[in-house]
Amino acid sequence: MTGDVLPCFDASLLVLPEDASCIVTVPHTLDIASNHGVVVASKSVLSDENFAISLVENLLQKPSLKELVDHQAILDDGRTLLDTGIIAVRGKAWVDLVRLAYSSQPMISELLESKKEMSLYEDLVAAWVPGKHKWLQTRPLGEELVSKLGKQSMFSYCAYDLLFLHFGTSNEVLDHLNETGSRLVGRRHLSSIPATTVSDIAASAIILSTQIASGVSIGEDSMVYDSCISCGVQIGSQCIVVGVHLPAADSLVAEDSSKFCLPDRHCLWEVPLIGYIEKVIVYCGLHDNPKNSFQKDGTFCGKPWNKVLGDLGLQDTDLWSSEGTQEKCLWNAKIFPILPYSGMLKMATWLMGLGNPEDESLESHWRRSSRISLEELHKLIDFSSMCLSSSKHQADIAAGIVTACLNFGLLGRNVSQLFEEVLQNEGGGRDMCREFLSLSPNLQAQNSQTLPKSRAYQVHVDLLRACNDEKKALELENEIWAAVAEETASAVRYGFKENLFESSSQSSKEGQWADSLNGHPDHSFCSRIVKVELPVRVDFVGGWSDTPPWSLERSGCVLNMAITLEGSLPIGTVIETTKTTGISITDDSGHHIHIEELSSIAPPFDNSDLFRLVKSALLVTNVISGKIPLCTGLRIRTWANVPRGSGLGTSSILAAAVVKGLLQITGEDESNENVARLVLVLEQLMGTGGGWQDQIGGLYPGIKCTSSFPGIPLRLQVISLLPSPQMIVELQQRLLVVFTGQVRLAHQVLHKVVARYLRRDNLLASSIKRLAELAKIGREALMNCDIDELGDVMMEAWRLHQELDPYCSNELVDRLFTFSDRYCRGYKLIGAGGGGFALLLARNAESAKELRRTLAEDSSFDVKVYDWDIFLQS
Repeated sequence: MTGDVLPCFDASLLVLPEDASCIVTVPHTLDIASNHGVVVASKSVLSDENFAISLVENLLQKPSLKELVDHQAILDDGRTLLDTGIIAVRGKAWVDLVRLAYSSQPMISELLESKKEMSLYEDLVAAWVPGKHKWLQTRPLGEELVSKLGKQSMFSYCAYDLLFLHFGTSNEVLDHLNETGSRLVGRRHLSSIPATTVSDIAASAIILSTQIASGVSIGEDSMVYDSCISCGVQIGSQCIVVGVHLPAADSLVAEDSSKFCLPDRHCLWEVPLIGYIEKVIVYCGLHDNPKNSFQKDGTFCGKPWNKVLGDLGLQDTDLWSSEGTQEKCLWNAKIFPILPYSGMLKMATWLMGLGNPEDESLESHWRRSSRISLEELHKLIDFSSMCLSSSKHQADIAAGIVTACLNFGLLGRNVSQLFEEVLQNEGGGRDMCREFLSLSPNLQAQNSQTLPKSRAYQVHVDLLRACNDEKKALELENEIWAAVAEETASAVRYGFKENLFESSSQSSKEGQWADSLNGHPDHSFCSRIVKVELPVRVDFVGGWSDTPPWSLERSGCVLNMAITLEGSLPIGTVIETTKTTGISITDDSGHHIHIEELSSIAPPFDNSDLFRLVKSALLVTNVISGKIPLCTGLRIRTWANVPRGSGLGTSSILAAAVVKGLLQITGEDESNENVARLVLVLEQLMGTGGGWQDQIGGLYPGIKCTSSFPGIPLRLQVISLLPSPQMIVELQQRLLVVFTGQVRLAHQVLHKVVARYLRRDNLLASSIKRLAELAKIGREALMNCDIDELGDVMMEAWRLHQELDPYCSNELVDRLFTFSDRYCRGYKLIGAGGGGFALLLARNAESAKELRRTLAEDSSFDVKVYDWDIFLQS
C-alpha cells in the first residue's frame, strides 16, 4: 500500500496473475489523471465484466494531455488508468522481492550516508516495468533494483466495480467526510466539547481527538483533529486544523488581545522540527496546490501570488532565491517564520491577509525572522516528538472522559477503548488507570436502579487489565456471567432468583415431592410418562440480537425455520415417574447417573458435567424445590441425533424438550412461550449463555419471524409465516443443508461477543442492529416469494457475522463457500459459526442438484448434504 487511496473492497475478489507483480488501477477522467499517477497498459490479456488484466508498459506522473496522447495512455472510452498505489506481488516476483529485502542493508546504509531517498511508489514499481528502466538507472540504487527485480513483469488489474476513496489533497478529505453518503462518518470522537450555549460549533463540523474551550466558533464542514482550541478562537467553514494548540485570545499577544481567526477554506497545522524548541505553524488555502508555479496559476491562501506579494509589499526574491533552476512555487517558498508561538500566530494573520496592511512593523519583523519552506520542513519533521505529543494529548482527553463516565454517567461509552488511549501516555497512563480503579467498586451501588451489574463488572475487569492485574481480572470475570444469569432470570420470570436457590426444606405440603424423591415416599404413587420430540432449527438471519444481555436491553428479531433431518425429528426426551426414589438420567451416548441426594443439584455446574442440562432443567422448573407436589422418583432419557457442535440449536432445543416434558409431567404451564423463557434462564444457569432463538426455532413449527422486547418480563412475539405451497417447494429444492464436518463450540464465541457488547463496542452494536433489520427484510422477501432476495440477506448476514467474530469461519468453510459461489445466490454458517452446518441457497433447482452432485464427487470435501423438510406441525 504505497498510495494515498483508501480501498473499500474485499481483496479476496481480485484475480491476480501468478509469478508477477500487479498494480491495482481504476479508470478515470483525464482531468483527474493530470494530478495523479497514470498506468500505461497493453491490450487486455484477461478480462470480464468486472475487471481487466493487462501488461504494464509505462508509468506516468501527473501527465499533461499531450503526454497521455503521446504514450497512448487514453482508453477507448476516453478515460485513462489511474494508479491506486495498491500493489500485489506473487510467486517468483515475491521471491525476488524477499531476497532483495534480506540483502538490502548495504543499500539502506548507502542511502543514509548519501542522504538520498528511494521511493517505494516510483522507484520500486519502476523496476518491474521495462519502459522505466532507463529512467530508474539514473536514480539512487536504480541499477540494483533493475538487476534484482527486473526479470519479472508487472500487470495492471483494472477494477471496474471496486470502490476507492482518494485522500491526495485536503479538499478531497473534506469532500469524503462531508458527502451525502458518508453515513458511517463519526463527527465527534474522543473530544471535549462545550455546551451549545457557550460555543458556536456547526453540526457538520468533524471534531476528532480535540479539546475545545467555551467561546470557540467552528464553521460548517470543517475538521479539527488532535488539537486544543482555547476561548475566543474562530475557525471558518471548510477548514482543516491539525495538531494545533491555540491559546486563549487574551494570551496570544501581550499588547494586542485580538482573537485569532482562521478564514473559510484554510488549513492550519503545527509541526515539531528537529533542532527547534518551538513548533512551526504552517497554513495555506484549502485549494492551494503547493507544486503550481508562481508564474502560472499558483496560489497562497486562495489568492494568486502576485496579489499576495502586492498586498504584503513583498517581492518574489523575498521568497525564492534567484539562483538555481527550480520552479518557484509554494512548495519551496521560504514564507513561514520561526518565532515564539504568539509571534507566529500574529504573523499568520498578516500573511493570510487579515492583518492591518498599513502596519509596516509586521513586514519588517517577517523579513528579520528565520523562515522555512514546506520543502525544508518536510525534511526536518520530528516524527518521534509529533507521535509522543499526539499520544499524550489524546490520553489526557481520554482520561477526562473516563473520569466523567465514572463520576456522572451510566457507562454508555466503550471505556475499554478509552483505557487503551489513556495507556498511550507512557509516563502516567498506568497511574491514571489505578486512580480510576479506586472509583470502580462503587459504580453499581451509585446507580443500582439503572446500571446493570454485568456492565459494572465488565468495566471493573477492563480496568484491572489496564492496571496489568490479569489474575484479579480472571477471578472477577465469573461475576460477569453470574450477573448476566441473574439479570436474565429477573427479566424472564418474577421471583425466579429467590426461588432458584432455596433449599427443599419447605412446608410439609411443598416438601412432599422432594421428600418422595429423597427416599421418603408417600403412598399415592401414580405412573406417568411423557415423550417430547422436537425438530432442529436453521436460522436465516438475526442471530445475536436474541442473546442476553442484548435482548434484555434492546429489541431483537430473528428469522428461522424448524426442520426435520433425514425424515425424522432428531431431538427428544422421555420422562417417567418411578417407584424407586431419586432421579435417574440417561443420554444417547450411554452415560448414566442416579441422584439420590437432590440437594447436590446446585449451581455452579462444572463444564465437564455431562448432565448439567437436565439438572438445570430440574431447577428452572422447580421440580426439586418442593414447589410441585408429586410422588416418588423420575427416570429421564434424552437423545439428539445430530452431529456434536452442529450449530442447529441442539442443546437449547434439547433443553426445551426436557423442560416441556417436566412441566407436562408435573401439570404446570407447558406453553411454548413459558418453555422458551425458562430455557433462556437455564442456559445462563449452565454457564453456556445463549439466546431465545434456538428454543423458539424448535418449539414453534414452520418459518417464523420472532421479535423480542426488553423489559420485565421479557416479551417475545412469534409471527409464523404462511408461505405458499409453491414457495415451500422452491425453497426445499434450492436450499442445501450441509454438515461441514467442523465442530464448533458456541459458548466460546458467545463469551467474546457478550464481552464486546458489555464494553459497548460500537461496531458490534451496529452489526447486531443490522442483523435484526435484515430479519424483517428476509421475512418480507419470503412473504413475497422472493427467494433470491433471501439469498442476498443471507450473504450480508454472513459478512456481519464475520465482523462480529473473525474466527466464525475457517479455511475449510472459506473453501466450501468459494467452491459453491458459482452455484449459489447466498450462503452462511448456521448459528454462531466456527463450523457445524451451513446453508447453501442455490440459484435454482438445477444448480442445487449440480452443487450436491459435485460436492459428493469432490474427495477434497469431507461434507455431508442432509435431506430435510420444513416441520409444519407441532
